[in-house]
Amino acid sequence: MFRSFSDKDYVVVHEWWNWWWGKDKGIEKNILPEDDYCYMIEKNNTPVAAGFLYIGKNAPIGYLTFLVSNPNYREKDRKFIIEKLIVNIEQEAKSQGIKFMFTVCESVNMRNMHNKLGWTISKAPSYETFKYI
Repeated sequence: MFRSFSDKDYVVVHEWWNWWWGKDKGIEKNILPEDDYCYMIEKNNTPVAAGFLYIGKNAPIGYLTFLVSNPNYREKDRKFIIEKLIVNIEQEAKSQGIKFMFTVCESVNMRNMHNKLGWTISKAPSYETFKYI
């Protein structure tokens, strides 16, 4: 099931970031988009993955970022469910008038997944950099 965030989801996702990125490396809640643009996908009421959509105010652009998955979900359909999350976020973005989406993929698996879903993969390496100011 694909849905927007509920009250408990941030705590769950922050635990996933801690597992994947290291303790206290998760994104602060006040930096994330409003819950309507924070998405979760579940299977049988088990959260599997989450993604976050930022929408441009002065152009029809969406930025999909901070995609993270449940490190304890190891079923064979994991990749398919993450792909479904991305496709559902694309559809939500389109319904909001977004015409162009971009993201940054750190892993080969994520690059391959986006390529399979029709995203253009830049030939030049990119590095996601950020700073709280």
